[in-house]
Amino acid sequence: MARGKIQLKRIENPVHRQVTFCKRRAGLLKKAKELSILCEADIGLFIFSPQGKLYELATKGTMQGLIERYMKCTKGFQVESDAKDKELPDSKEEIELMKHEINILQKGLWSMVGHDGGTMTMDELQALEKHLESWIYHIRSTKTNILFQEIQILKNK
Repeated sequence: MARGKIQLKRIENPVHRQVTFCKRRAGLLKKAKELSILCEADIGLFIFSPQGKLYELATKGTMQGLIERYMKCTKGFQVESDAKDKELPDSKEEIELMKHEINILQKGLWSMVGHDGGTMTMDELQALEKHLESWIYHIRSTKTNILFQEIQILKNK
């Protein structure tokens, strides 16, 4: 008996959505482990639930080791193994960083409302995109929580 294709869209029922998340998460983790065993691949996998809970899998070694290896391969910055060695930027550096971020967000806001606030560089556009994705995630998460609470209230009546 063949399984039918499902339409890929957001599951509206929060209970069904949570059940599907749990089942598919377990299936994804199982497939990653199988791939690692069959092909001797090093696999690192992060999954964040809609509630923000972290699920991770590192098939060989540690996740930190895999991340360091990834950063070396992509010629990224070196991830320090000991977080205690990291120094926080001093106040002036932090202020400059925040001013730069505010400038990027203001340019993006002006661009979105149709006013020409100056052209944005590719880095600024990518930073803006990252912020927008983060905002969308938080908005959707809040919206889902409110809907879930309203459903619970209606069920209790």
